[in-house]
Order: sequence, then C-alpha cells, then structure tokens
Amino acid sequence: MTELLRQLPDDCTLEDIQYHLYRLEKAERGREDIAQGRGYLNDEARQRLDRWLES
Repeated sequence: MTELLRQLPDDCTLEDIQYHLYRLEKAERGREDIAQGRGYLNDEARQRLDRWLES
C-alpha cells in the first residue's frame, strides 16, 4: 500500500486514493480466491455468463 501511495501524483484527490486502494484490494482478493481454487477458467466463465444471459 505504501508503494501505491508513492506512485500517485502529488495532486491526487482522496477519491483517487480510495479508488486505487479499492482496485488493489479487489486484485488481492482475486489472487486469494484463485489460490484457494475459487475461480473459473475463461471458458467456464463464458459458459456461465452465456447461460445467465439466456435466462
């Protein structure tokens, strides 16, 4: 997180910081889910999405 704050421009807003922290948290959760086997391969995700869109 500290590295993220260092990379942001000096004139960024609080909303900018919140947005980047949100994205960082979502990416970390995604990596944890994949490591725990809670995810879908691209083909599986497409099939699930296609079924959902058809209903």
